[in-house]
This record gives sequence, C-alpha cells and structure tokens, in this order.
Amino acid sequence: MCNLYRAARSADEIARLFRVESTIGNAAEEVYPGYPGLVVADGTLRTMVWGFPLAQKSKRTGQPLKPRPVNNARTDRLDSFMWRYSFQERRCLIPLTAWAEAEGPKGAMTRTWMSLPDQPIFACAGIWRASDEWGNCYSMIMTDAGGAAAEVHDRMPVILRPDDYERWQHAAPEEARALCVPYAGEVAIERTAESWRRG
Repeated sequence: MCNLYRAARSADEIARLFRVESTIGNAAEEVYPGYPGLVVADGTLRTMVWGFPLAQKSKRTGQPLKPRPVNNARTDRLDSFMWRYSFQERRCLIPLTAWAEAEGPKGAMTRTWMSLPDQPIFACAGIWRASDEWGNCYSMIMTDAGGAAAEVHDRMPVILRPDDYERWQHAAPEEARALCVPYAGEVAIERTAESWRRG
C-alpha cells in the first residue's frame, strides 16, 4: 500500500495542468500519511490531510489516543461504511509525480519509486470528506498492481488517464468504479538506497 508519494511541481503548475483554480501556496514535495497534500476537488486545487481519521484507544488504559490516518482505500472495500458515502458523493484527483513502496529486509527497507515515463505529472483516484479532527481529508484508492509495478508490491494506486479525470469526479458511482483497475501503461521503477524511514 502507498504510504509516501511525491508531487514535485508547484501548485500553480499543477493548477494549470488540471485546469482548475488555485487559492493556496506550495505544499511539501513528499507527502506522508497524516500530513497535508494537494488535491483537485470541486474545481479547485486545495490542501487536505492525507488519511481519514480512525479513532483509537489505549489497550492498557482505555483512554483515547491520537487518531490514525487511514490513507488507502481498497477498491474491494469501497462499499464499507468508512468509504461508501465519500465514494458516492466526494471523489477527487490526487496529483503526483511518483509514489513509493518499501523494499528489502525488515529494519533495512529502502524506497522504491514508481512513475509514468510518458506523464511527468499524473493523477490518482481519491475520495475526501470533512473531519472534526483534521478538517478536510482524503484517501487514495488502491487496486491490484499490474505490469512492472507488480514486481514491487501487490497493490498500486488507481492511476487515471487524463480523459477520465472528469468521469472519475462526476460520473455515477458504478461508472467511476469501472475505472478502478490496474494501470495498463508503462511504469518506471527506480530502486534507491534511501532508507524507508524518515530521518
């Protein structure tokens, strides 16, 4: 599952490419769960927190803990309570230039980046909602991995072709669901020595 991605373009450049208004400054180039990222929703480029908040309690004390960001929504679970209404009513685009997966032995995993050679910036399917904890937040839709991406992980983001951007955001749910398939185009893989863990 994707827990790190890059959007290595300015907000103005992303807004121009997706033909939407932007009312924000730049966001971080690398996006982690629980941190802000750029999304296209309702005709604007805006920042939201990556991950729907999931309430947690301490097993030891029973006291509430900080919510956990659930940043991936599997296509086979879009009808579950957590995702259903957002999928039906609030679909968005997540602009990115690459996404990463961890590879290697436990404790020494490194970052493997995947991108589209023919699209320097592209969009993944997302859903969003308002939350009491973090304000507006979003989650990335995941499907079975295909092609070269399957060499790295068994799942990958739902990558949308530009011709499907409007359809994903505004079509009926069943028509949007038909877009939740493994990407059939070329995926470039860059294996690095960079530690998966930050810092």
